[in-house]
Amino acid sequence: MMIKKILVLVVIFSFFACSKSLSEKEKQEYTAKGKEIAQASFNALSSELTKQMKLGGPKQAIPFCNVQAMPITNQLSETHNVSIKRTTDKLRNAANKPTVRELELIHRYKNSEEMQHAPVVEKDDNNKIHFYAPIIIKDKCLVCHGKLGEELNVKTDSIIKTLYPNDIAIGYSEGDLRGIWSIEFEKNKIWQK
Repeated sequence: MMIKKILVLVVIFSFFACSKSLSEKEKQEYTAKGKEIAQASFNALSSELTKQMKLGGPKQAIPFCNVQAMPITNQLSETHNVSIKRTTDKLRNAANKPTVRELELIHRYKNSEEMQHAPVVEKDDNNKIHFYAPIIIKDKCLVCHGKLGEELNVKTDSIIKTLYPNDIAIGYSEGDLRGIWSIEFEKNKIWQK
């Protein structure tokens, strides 16, 4: 009787230990879907910001971003049945504050050549699947995130500081790591292929 109980416990423990990790196939599927969602999110945000820049430059784009970036991301989260977040260690918007895990990955991306900006897919202790991928600064981002007095002028910086008084999201160069995409797939929900 005792041996049966031990065997049952071993089977249960093995099940939970195995359910924590993802198979290679699952990692590939979630990586592909995560990349697709991150790209769609980038495209939506970038196209709106580009449109606002054309309409009125930073004076129009920065307030638009302040009010509309989160709703755009939230709408995309609903569309894709995930939770989409952009986060960094140099925040502009405190609502994007990184979790401990996100901050670990940001530092790994910054300090590790071995990662080479490859996405990370993992399952957490609650069996939720997370996709993380780097956000790299592009030339057009420097108008609002570049070096003060160079790409970022004082007038634009003052608009930023008015809307984001604690902003530290400047001083970047093209190709720098700005932060990461953090996408959490809803538990037990499968996306449409």
